Amino acid sequence: MFRIKICGATTIDDARLIAAAGADAVGFNFYPGSKRHVTVEQAREMDAALPSHLIRVGVFVNSPAADIRTTVEAVGLDAIQLHGDEPPEFLLELARTVATPMIRAFRLGPEGTMPIGRYLHRCAELACPLRMILIDGYRPGSYGGTGMTFDWKLLKDFSREGITPLILAGGLTPENVAEAIETARPAAVDVAGGVESSPGRKDQRLVRAFVAAARLAFGTDFR
Repeated sequence: MFRIKICGATTIDDARLIAAAGADAVGFNFYPGSKRHVTVEQAREMDAALPSHLIRVGVFVNSPAADIRTTVEAVGLDAIQLHGDEPPEFLLELARTVATPMIRAFRLGPEGTMPIGRYLHRCAELACPLRMILIDGYRPGSYGGTGMTFDWKLLKDFSREGITPLILAGGLTPENVAEAIETARPAAVDVAGGVESSPGRKDQRLVRAFVAAARLAFGTDFR
């Protein structure tokens, strides 16, 4: 679906910067507890300023399916990223109301990849319509955007058979994204704080450097 996603756009200028830098996707965070939270109206304004090829991803945390559908339709989202405690059964419920591709995000905690494996096994049993998975750093009480890295080697042997590709997130920066890609071998990368000058405000130099470094690390098969 994409290779490089810059998440947490909060202004039209930052959204345009993300597109101009060559990212594949932009993330709009609809979780009220996030320092990068945007309203539906703010997301619609950014959407109107962006080229059509840029993938719009909406980030949600434990939102009701009806609310997600309303936001998807109002903004014109291309993908839904579930970043809370949503069980596999919720994915099925959501799929009944909206056909938008889904990404399920996980935080790699003290138990390692085992809880993720169990979740994905249950998804396979239920035939959940899951397009991608995202693995983020872990901090107790936080639903992401922590800037926490983890041992990327843990993902190298993580079996994702039958599951569409992995998005790597968590503490990525222009300086470490190439090593992260080489080590974890993800299908895509996702960054927010690693390319910001302050929470919610993107830094032009960092965004461009991140996209360039990730593009080089992924090689010629970038798209």
